[in-house]
Amino acid sequence: METQYVKTYSHALQRDMECKFYGHGGKPVLFIPCQDGRFFDFENFRMTDYWGPYIDAGLVTVLSIDTIDKETYSDNYTPAYDRIRRHEAWVSYIINEAIPMLRERTGRWDVITFGCSLGATHALNLFLRFPDTVRGTLALSGIFDSNYGFGNYMDELVYANSPVHYMNNMVADHPYIEKYNSGKGIVCVGTGAWEIPDSTLRLRDIFNSKGINIWVDVWGNDVAHDWDWWYKQVEYFIPKLLED
Repeated sequence: METQYVKTYSHALQRDMECKFYGHGGKPVLFIPCQDGRFFDFENFRMTDYWGPYIDAGLVTVLSIDTIDKETYSDNYTPAYDRIRRHEAWVSYIINEAIPMLRERTGRWDVITFGCSLGATHALNLFLRFPDTVRGTLALSGIFDSNYGFGNYMDELVYANSPVHYMNNMVADHPYIEKYNSGKGIVCVGTGAWEIPDSTLRLRDIFNSKGINIWVDVWGNDVAHDWDWWYKQVEYFIPKLLED
């Protein structure tokens, strides 16, 4: 497997950011680690075992990036006003710095985001907010309500990162809906140990009511919020995600 470690200065975050590429061609995939995760988690948690055949076959190139969740969602001391603005700077880093690197490497524009747990929260949010830039997503076991991380605090930036809020208020003829439907969105959650499916189920109802063809797949009460199940889900969903 062809890999490359990259360290660049982020103007959005005003600090160095590390990442790693896996692959030599195919569709561009952006991996967002779980809460507080690092770029090396894609490899350390063995996602390479499951994406590897597609990487080696030149079907996808994965870029694994760093989170800054310790400064945003996981920070219990800094005011929410400041934390959401730091998070938005990270979103700017992804859209304006990380994704352009991934597009340049692959020569393709149809970026797919992928993540588990809070990584799934971020992955789906990017797809919903930036459908001209992100054309697909695989979001496993996410929480899509801003109450996780920001409690009862709400302002325009928290709202912009809370899919259950902004999607519920999206008008039926919004031009993004056609873009969602021309892309490929897959959201999955289990109903077993440590899973919190409520916001996923809420989004499923919102999508259905607005004619949004994002696939929300709810697995059984034996399906836990853990890597062993995410591996099974990745094996099941990757072929469907990569279908043209």
